[in-house]
Amino acid sequence: SKTAPKAKAAQADAKVGKYYASDDTTQPKKRNHNPKSAKLRSSITTGTVLILLAGRHRGKRVVFLRQMPSGLLLVTGPFKTNGVPVRRVNQAYVIATSTKVAGIDGAVSAVSSLEDSYFKRSAQAVDSAEQEFLDAGKVPAVTIGDDRKALQQKVDAVVDGAVAKVDGLKDYLHARFSLSKADAPHEMVF
Repeated sequence: SKTAPKAKAAQADAKVGKYYASDDTTQPKKRNHNPKSAKLRSSITTGTVLILLAGRHRGKRVVFLRQMPSGLLLVTGPFKTNGVPVRRVNQAYVIATSTKVAGIDGAVSAVSSLEDSYFKRSAQAVDSAEQEFLDAGKVPAVTIGDDRKALQQKVDAVVDGAVAKVDGLKDYLHARFSLSKADAPHEMVF
């Protein structure tokens, strides 16, 4: 019985010859790495007030709601207090304070079904390559959907009610965090 020419060629390639190949061929390495969700810091629990350290809202204090499946933290300002909407934040870019907001179970249950895909922006279709070139410098206008607005109002109603019960907490969340020249952050207790 004759073997197919392709099978013979495959066998010849599989054999290790007397000499090394003239060119180095890269061999893909097997990766058995399954990334897991980031472990939540012990200082961060539901209702903890966090200080954002990076991004457009840096320096603002926010209330932690829950951890997303991706490991990111879901936080809110509340929006009416300091302009931070319900958004995801990496825990590497927050400072956890000892201040806690109690009684926000309604807000947590409102966002309990949210997935990371909820926060992804939809890709906008481009008419042509020429139009894409002409629009390269322009920042596209972002419209916020009614469902996102309704979620924000639902969450803020609960969080605002809980914040109002504690004297001075609304002012604390409204104030920005900053360091002056004489401040030593490693000696601070938050």
